[in-house]
Amino acid sequence: MIASSSRSLLPGSSRTRLADVASSTVKLVRTAPLHRTLASVAKNSSKPPTGILLMNMGGPSTSTAEEVGDFLSRLFHDRELIQLPFQSRLAPLIARRRTPKIVNQYEKIGGGSPILRWTRTQGKAMTELLDQLHPETAPHKVYVAFRYARPLTEEALDEMAEDSVTRAVGFTQYPQYSCSTTGSNLNELYREIQRRKQRGAPEGEISWSLIDRWPTHPLLVEAFTNRIQAVLDTYPEEKRNKVPIMFSAHSLPMQIVSGRGDPYPAEVAATVAAVMTRLKWSNPYRVTWQSQVGPAAWLGPQTSDTIKGWAKQGHKDAIVVPIAFTSDHIETLYEIDIELQEEADEHGITLKRAESLNDEPTFIRAMAEICTSHLSAVDGTPSKIADERRGEDVWSQGYTSKQMLLRCPGCVNSICAEQKAFFGRT
Repeated sequence: MIASSSRSLLPGSSRTRLADVASSTVKLVRTAPLHRTLASVAKNSSKPPTGILLMNMGGPSTSTAEEVGDFLSRLFHDRELIQLPFQSRLAPLIARRRTPKIVNQYEKIGGGSPILRWTRTQGKAMTELLDQLHPETAPHKVYVAFRYARPLTEEALDEMAEDSVTRAVGFTQYPQYSCSTTGSNLNELYREIQRRKQRGAPEGEISWSLIDRWPTHPLLVEAFTNRIQAVLDTYPEEKRNKVPIMFSAHSLPMQIVSGRGDPYPAEVAATVAAVMTRLKWSNPYRVTWQSQVGPAAWLGPQTSDTIKGWAKQGHKDAIVVPIAFTSDHIETLYEIDIELQEEADEHGITLKRAESLNDEPTFIRAMAEICTSHLSAVDGTPSKIADERRGEDVWSQGYTSKQMLLRCPGCVNSICAEQKAFFGRT
């Protein structure tokens, strides 16, 4: 998570422009008659927006020592992510020691993380579609809550208060749930809501629901498939289906996986299986794990070790797919595009990376559709999108997914229990 590549490895690739997203709007407007949409927007123009809170870990927007240091300090203080002895004392020391190294990494990818820029770009395009798809809850407005970088959760709630928001959807940008990622974001959101309640702030009374995971949403799967197919198409036909694919996801300590029973590995595997099914299992593949820190046991095999192993076996080509990330950030732009590329070059493998989802039109549509289905499920109202996706979108099940209500068997964090009861309204 804190060690991470600079430009796409796909030769000749080009970033999708928001014009492509806009063109896809034409198709989607048909799902809601134009006169009904315009009438609804006019009617709702004076009401507070429905808040869509996009949650992620975040990243420093500049490579200054101060901003990077603050990011690392928050990260190492988070006991839902990393548990250290004497953590309150060790965390700032570790952060200060690692800051120069991480500053250098951010400088190599352009002087900061692009994750905030991408999140805002995605959110803007998504809400434009969402207003068309679900005018009943329009207008919709995106807010961003990062766990370790600004804008922080408290800042997002302040912005909601300024807009007089009374209803909001917490929308994780981790498609696959983990207690150390989405869970940490939700625990922080819950704590901040309770602080507001205690001082009688109106934003403490916002009505919340959650999109807490969406690993197999059909349009998410299609978006990943589109990115992979674009890389496959660069190979000659006789080689195309022989190139092995690495689906690389952020690793977790085995203490979290086998000790607590975190669902993350299973949900990553579910995404990969759905993507491979859509690809008709055309290529050999493996799930690999990146960003391991420290000597403790983590999920494996590591992405870098996989490259070395395949080189020893005589492979000359490989494709890497960042399967657990929805936009570029340090783990794609530094870890993959720089570090992993150097290792591949050193071992004689030509490595290509599937572009991150970023503003891929199908991905933007996925975000809008899952919000539509979710809002309809919460309100118990009919939705053409929900009807069309019936049996495919199994994640829009009410205030939260059904999986959200089940604690990990080894969980000892009382905040998790309180948070699940609060958002699940149990």
